[in-house]
Amino acid sequence: MLEREVKLGAGPAFHLPDLGGVVDGAVAGAPEVLRLETVYHDTPDLRLARWGVSLRHRAGEGWTLKLAPQPGAGVASAVLERSELTYAGGPKKPPDAALAVVRALVRRSSLVPVARLSTIRRRVRLTDPSGHRLAEVVDDEVSVRDGRRVATRFREIEVEVPEAHPAQDANGRPGSVLDPLVSRLRSAGAGAPDPTPKHIRALGPRALEPPEVAPGKVLADSPAREVIKNVLADSVAALLRHDPLVRTSGDPEAIHQARVATRKLRSHLRTFAPLLDPEWIDPLRTELGWLGLALGAVRDREVLLERLRERAKGLPEHDHRAAASLLAILEKEISDLRKKLMADLDSERYVELLERLVGAALNPATLPDADLAGVGTLPLLATGPWKRLRSAIRQLPDHATDPELHRIRILAKRARYAAEAVAPVAGAAAAAFAKAAARLQTVLGEHQDSVTAQAWLRGAKVSGRRAFAAGELIAMEHVAAADARAKWPKVWNNLNRKSLRSWMP
Repeated sequence: MLEREVKLGAGPAFHLPDLGGVVDGAVAGAPEVLRLETVYHDTPDLRLARWGVSLRHRAGEGWTLKLAPQPGAGVASAVLERSELTYAGGPKKPPDAALAVVRALVRRSSLVPVARLSTIRRRVRLTDPSGHRLAEVVDDEVSVRDGRRVATRFREIEVEVPEAHPAQDANGRPGSVLDPLVSRLRSAGAGAPDPTPKHIRALGPRALEPPEVAPGKVLADSPAREVIKNVLADSVAALLRHDPLVRTSGDPEAIHQARVATRKLRSHLRTFAPLLDPEWIDPLRTELGWLGLALGAVRDREVLLERLRERAKGLPEHDHRAAASLLAILEKEISDLRKKLMADLDSERYVELLERLVGAALNPATLPDADLAGVGTLPLLATGPWKRLRSAIRQLPDHATDPELHRIRILAKRARYAAEAVAPVAGAAAAAFAKAAARLQTVLGEHQDSVTAQAWLRGAKVSGRRAFAAGELIAMEHVAAADARAKWPKVWNNLNRKSLRSWMP
């Protein structure tokens, strides 16, 4: 479930106003009073809280896991949007299913009670004339407990709308109900929107510290070691942040982002190898390669499915059913590959890799030359991927094979990642070069996706109408591959011109 809510402060004198008619036809129910006892669990160093995640047990409700907030929209951009998962179970031990979701964040640490809250909740539910729930407004008086002692108290108002909300704005956001509700509450004396969750207030400043892994600020004169540390931390943080979404959301974008993070890490370790301990690099790159294959197996098939679904829309209507039956084979492949990926993510091998990646992000094993200014050392290292790309393109025959173009795409990607990594010390020219390399990567990626689609369609063991639909899709993909072949030389020439007047020594 996706939770959408706005939190407001409230003083002792605040009283909930009449909320009936806040939007046309809204009916406010009678206020309900509940007493809630909630215990939040986290690692001793509050890893979950610092990542924006919470795991709680509430008497009578069981366990609730809330993942990191998504960027929201609404009143003062204060809408909290979070994936919320619920589990049955007693209060002593978090359910294994919940632990699996946050395994990448917790790893070998343990979860312990970190905050105990007693809440008196006054709840008002709003419905439309047909009885469908529009929103829920709660007035919470919270006591943070330290044993039998009350350590502190605070009060907050929450306005929450259900995920399947019938009254949304043009962008599909629930602002059409939230905004009038928040306006009425503020007119009655509620404070400004404040997205801080209850357990963060209860835990205090330690919970507001940056996540376990977070990229820092790199200046133009920073030593090479700090630049390397920053780029590694950026990708490790991305992997950790998307891991829970890979496990729970089914959103292909989550796997995509985790795979990109893995690829960038391997690329950075290759680019900056002259400044890193080789005995430290090689095993790490090997394990990242294993993870990349597991993520890539799913990602490549998901890209293929999305692509062929879109292509199938262009088929004659009488072939749609056959195409859907054909793609059902691909959907089954993806399901099986996802199961294999989940087994890999639940393995001790993966946990060990994450521990090593966190260590790499916090304290990379650099050599003494990495203490020199990055501006004098790193741009030179970034020329390596560029030179390999340029050399490979110069050696291409007049009509390159599909594998040869795929190889060019991989080299373009490495050149892009290297330029992005050194841009903080190399300047705007490096960033512009990276964008040009990304365009080459994109057009060659389109070619490779088309080649992959044709190969899968030809290999599908189908007959009859499904085979005919596969043939139609192959013809469409053949045209797409030819179009990408025609475009990529022009994109390459633009990238090549940029390099001649660039940041490279």
